[in-house]
Amino acid sequence: MKTIAVAFTGASGLPYGLRLVDCLLAADCKVQLVYSPAAQIVAKQELDFTLPSRPAEAEALLTARFNAAPGRLTVYGLQEWFAPLASGSNPPDAYVICPCTMGTLAKVAAGMADDLITRAADVVLKEGKKLILVPRETPFSAIHLENMLRLARAGAVILPPNPGFYHHPQGIAGLVDFVVARILDQLGVPQTLVAKWGAEGE
Repeated sequence: MKTIAVAFTGASGLPYGLRLVDCLLAADCKVQLVYSPAAQIVAKQELDFTLPSRPAEAEALLTARFNAAPGRLTVYGLQEWFAPLASGSNPPDAYVICPCTMGTLAKVAAGMADDLITRAADVVLKEGKKLILVPRETPFSAIHLENMLRLARAGAVILPPNPGFYHHPQGIAGLVDFVVARILDQLGVPQTLVAKWGAEGE
């Protein structure tokens, strides 16, 4: 069973993050989740969904929302330094920051680990695990691009949420699923959200 850490930050794009958690749990992964106060604001604005401030309440709410098996989803507080993902002795198999603000991306690029979201990224990079950043901003400035290049050179995957249209999405959910499918492919988690190119007739 893979252990995948997921972080929500305050960029637009919470539908991507929630759908990713849903799919990971459905794929029998163990999910470790952490999110920022700004992500709570975005969740309310974009989805009219309230992410509780208390990790235990959020864990119960999301476990029920996604019909997850007990113990598969663990939610940690932003300053919970004793969380497993805060230490190189117990890193997750992979870590996805989705959506990722440019501020978070800049902190990770600079090695600034001042909360659990950025500390976990530091841990995953130094331990040689996969780090996927889903930056939701447009257009990118030279600073943004330089930070992304620095992270790519350090081994991170930069995966902007740019949906394709060749799968003929029927609505917003189809666009979200396209991006989430690409994330799952990077994680090596089987997905049936979007058919692989050239595989429709198989």
